[in-house]
Amino acid sequence: MRLSSKGRYGVRAMLDVAVHEGMGPVSIKSISQREGISLNYLEQIFNQLRKAGLVKSVRGPGGGFLLSLRAREIKIMDIMKALKEAVTPVYCLDNKEKPHCKYITDCSPRLLWRELGDKIKEVLEKTSLEDLLEKSRKTSSLSQPEHKYIFQI
Repeated sequence: MRLSSKGRYGVRAMLDVAVHEGMGPVSIKSISQREGISLNYLEQIFNQLRKAGLVKSVRGPGGGFLLSLRAREIKIMDIMKALKEAVTPVYCLDNKEKPHCKYITDCSPRLLWRELGDKIKEVLEKTSLEDLLEKSRKTSSLSQPEHKYIFQI
Protein backbone atom coordinates (compact mmCIF):
# COMPACT_ATOMS: atom_id res chain seq x y z
CA MET A 1 0.00 0.00 0.00
CA ARG A 2 1.36 3.39 -0.88
CA LEU A 3 0.34 5.37 2.17
CA SER A 4 1.96 8.79 2.28
CA SER A 5 3.45 10.47 5.32
CA LYS A 6 0.26 12.50 5.65
CA GLY A 7 -1.80 9.36 6.29
CA ARG A 8 0.75 7.86 8.67
CA TYR A 9 1.22 11.12 10.56
CA GLY A 10 -2.54 11.73 10.65
CA VAL A 11 -3.16 8.42 12.39
CA ARG A 12 -0.28 9.00 14.82
CA ALA A 13 -1.55 12.50 15.64
CA MET A 14 -5.11 11.29 16.18
CA LEU A 15 -3.80 8.50 18.39
CA ASP A 16 -1.88 11.11 20.40
CA VAL A 17 -5.07 13.14 20.92
CA ALA A 18 -6.91 9.96 21.95
CA VAL A 19 -4.17 9.07 24.47
CA HIS A 20 -4.53 12.49 26.08
CA GLU A 21 -8.34 12.52 25.97
CA GLY A 22 -9.83 13.66 29.25
CA MET A 23 -6.91 15.99 29.95
CA GLY A 24 -8.22 18.90 27.92
CA PRO A 25 -7.23 20.15 24.49
CA VAL A 26 -3.95 18.85 23.06
CA SER A 27 -1.74 21.44 21.38
CA ILE A 28 -0.22 20.82 17.98
CA LYS A 29 3.12 21.89 19.41
CA SER A 30 3.03 19.12 22.03
CA ILE A 31 2.02 16.53 19.42
CA SER A 32 4.84 17.76 17.18
CA GLN A 33 7.38 17.34 19.97
CA ARG A 34 6.15 13.90 21.07
CA GLU A 35 5.71 12.48 17.57
CA GLY A 36 8.62 14.20 15.80
CA ILE A 37 6.35 15.66 13.13
CA SER A 38 6.81 19.12 11.64
CA LEU A 39 4.57 21.73 13.25
CA ASN A 40 3.60 23.20 9.86
CA TYR A 41 2.73 19.77 8.48
CA LEU A 42 0.60 18.98 11.55
CA GLU A 43 -1.29 22.26 11.11
CA GLN A 44 -2.22 21.20 7.57
CA ILE A 45 -3.25 17.74 8.76
CA PHE A 46 -5.38 19.06 11.63
CA ASN A 47 -7.03 21.58 9.35
CA GLN A 48 -8.26 18.70 7.18
CA LEU A 49 -9.26 16.59 10.21
CA ARG A 50 -11.21 19.52 11.63
CA LYS A 51 -13.00 20.17 8.32
CA ALA A 52 -13.97 16.48 8.25
CA GLY A 53 -15.44 16.77 11.76
CA LEU A 54 -13.01 14.34 13.41
CA VAL A 55 -11.50 16.92 15.76
CA LYS A 56 -12.59 20.24 17.16
CA SER A 57 -10.33 23.12 18.03
CA VAL A 58 -10.27 25.15 21.22
CA ARG A 59 -8.73 28.61 20.97
CA GLY A 60 -6.80 30.58 23.52
CA PRO A 61 -4.35 29.73 26.28
CA GLY A 62 -4.53 26.04 27.01
CA GLY A 63 -6.20 25.52 23.64
CA GLY A 64 -5.60 22.78 21.15
CA PHE A 65 -7.57 19.90 19.71
CA LEU A 66 -10.08 17.40 21.04
CA LEU A 67 -11.71 14.43 19.36
CA SER A 68 -15.14 15.41 18.01
CA LEU A 69 -16.43 11.87 18.47
CA ARG A 70 -15.58 9.04 20.82
CA ALA A 71 -12.45 7.14 19.86
CA ARG A 72 -14.56 4.04 19.19
CA GLU A 73 -16.63 5.99 16.64
CA ILE A 74 -13.65 7.16 14.60
CA LYS A 75 -12.50 4.55 12.12
CA ILE A 76 -9.00 4.64 10.66
CA MET A 77 -10.64 4.83 7.23
CA ASP A 78 -12.34 8.07 8.35
CA ILE A 79 -8.90 9.56 8.95
CA MET A 80 -7.67 8.36 5.53
CA LYS A 81 -10.73 9.86 3.83
CA ALA A 82 -10.35 13.15 5.69
CA LEU A 83 -6.75 13.39 4.52
CA LYS A 84 -7.69 12.27 0.99
CA GLU A 85 -5.34 9.31 1.18
CA ALA A 86 -5.46 6.60 -1.47
CA VAL A 87 -5.67 3.17 0.14
CA THR A 88 -5.18 1.10 -2.98
CA PRO A 89 -2.12 -1.09 -3.45
CA VAL A 90 -1.50 0.01 -7.07
CA TYR A 91 -2.15 3.20 -9.02
CA CYS A 92 -4.39 1.59 -11.62
CA LEU A 93 -7.08 0.93 -8.98
CA ASP A 94 -7.20 4.53 -7.84
CA ASN A 95 -10.37 6.03 -9.33
CA LYS A 96 -8.99 9.55 -8.99
CA GLU A 97 -6.12 8.93 -11.34
CA LYS A 98 -6.22 7.89 -14.96
CA PRO A 99 -4.36 4.63 -15.39
CA HIS A 100 -1.11 4.95 -17.28
CA CYS A 101 -0.80 1.24 -17.93
CA LYS A 102 -1.47 0.06 -21.47
CA TYR A 103 -2.58 -3.35 -20.11
CA ILE A 104 -5.35 -1.95 -17.94
CA THR A 105 -8.18 -3.65 -19.85
CA ASP A 106 -6.47 -7.05 -19.99
CA CYS A 107 -4.58 -7.40 -16.71
CA SER A 108 -5.11 -10.54 -14.67
CA PRO A 109 -2.93 -9.42 -11.73
CA ARG A 110 -5.19 -6.38 -11.39
CA LEU A 111 -7.87 -8.73 -10.01
CA LEU A 112 -5.46 -9.77 -7.25
CA TRP A 113 -4.58 -6.13 -6.51
CA ARG A 114 -8.28 -5.25 -6.32
CA GLU A 115 -8.90 -8.10 -3.84
CA LEU A 116 -5.91 -6.97 -1.78
CA GLY A 117 -7.22 -3.39 -1.85
CA ASP A 118 -10.62 -4.57 -0.65
CA LYS A 119 -9.00 -6.36 2.31
CA ILE A 120 -7.00 -3.25 3.19
CA LYS A 121 -10.16 -1.13 3.14
CA GLU A 122 -12.00 -3.72 5.23
CA VAL A 123 -9.35 -3.56 7.96
CA LEU A 124 -9.28 0.25 7.93
CA GLU A 125 -13.08 0.46 8.04
CA LYS A 126 -13.47 -1.95 10.96
CA THR A 127 -10.57 -0.65 13.06
CA SER A 128 -11.45 2.25 15.32
CA LEU A 129 -9.11 4.71 16.95
CA GLU A 130 -10.00 3.05 20.26
CA ASP A 131 -8.95 -0.36 18.88
CA LEU A 132 -5.62 1.10 17.85
CA LEU A 133 -5.25 2.80 21.22
CA GLU A 134 -5.83 -0.50 23.06
CA LYS A 135 -3.38 -2.37 20.81
CA SER A 136 -0.79 0.35 21.32
CA ARG A 137 -1.15 0.22 25.08
CA LYS A 138 -0.58 -3.54 25.05
CA THR A 139 2.20 -3.83 22.50
CA SER A 140 4.24 -0.64 22.55
CA SER A 141 5.91 1.80 24.82
CA LEU A 142 3.22 4.38 24.08
CA SER A 143 3.57 6.88 26.87
CA GLN A 144 0.50 7.22 29.00
CA PRO A 145 -0.10 10.70 30.37
CA GLU A 146 -0.47 11.33 34.03
CA HIS A 147 -3.95 12.66 34.60
CA LYS A 148 -4.29 15.94 36.41
CA TYR A 149 -7.22 14.57 38.37
CA ILE A 150 -7.11 12.15 41.28
CA PHE A 151 -9.93 9.62 41.30
CA GLN A 152 -10.99 8.01 44.56
CA ILE A 153 -13.73 5.53 45.21
